[in-house]
Amino acid sequence: MTAIGWLQILIFFAAIVAVTKPLGVYMHRVFEGDRQPMPRLFGGLERLCYRLSGVDPKQQQSWKQYTFAILVFSLFGLVVTYLIQRLQHVLPFNPQHLGAVEPTSAFNTAVSFTTNTNWQGYSGESTMSYLTQMAGLAWHNFTSAAAGICVALAVARGFTRRGGPGGGKQLGTSGSISTAGSSTSCCRSASSSRWCWSRRG
Repeated sequence: MTAIGWLQILIFFAAIVAVTKPLGVYMHRVFEGDRQPMPRLFGGLERLCYRLSGVDPKQQQSWKQYTFAILVFSLFGLVVTYLIQRLQHVLPFNPQHLGAVEPTSAFNTAVSFTTNTNWQGYSGESTMSYLTQMAGLAWHNFTSAAAGICVALAVARGFTRRGGPGGGKQLGTSGSISTAGSSTSCCRSASSSRWCWSRRG
């Protein structure tokens, strides 16, 4: 390896170490704190999402409710993405007049983007319409990441939280976690508006 290569590795390592604590503190405030960062800018968006979806950010979920909410949300996204691909020939924003995506390819793509693996077994511009790429695939770049954050936080909370009065651990609310995280991260309003759907389980 060249000296430049080693220098790049060292700079990257130093950057990761430098941002670890401030980013960790910020993420803790987003997901665990009573007062979210930037409340004037994103507080209204969060409250609107909570109100529209019926989420009580103080309400806790058991692991079964939490799991159900995540799975239902992911399944909903998978089905919608599959249908968009299969029906793209009759949907708008298809100036190339591309036909419906073949069923197995549509299913594979929907599962792949829902699970955040983003495996593509097709040529995007000659297979997917603009609507399919925007509303089906690019949207999952936000929502599947939000679902992954929710799962990671559930695992962390499962290890760190004490059991409640009934002995079970409360994991928070998947809808409030995703809304808080989405509205204060780079995906902000785009992710939070759809992710609010996964509220109570």
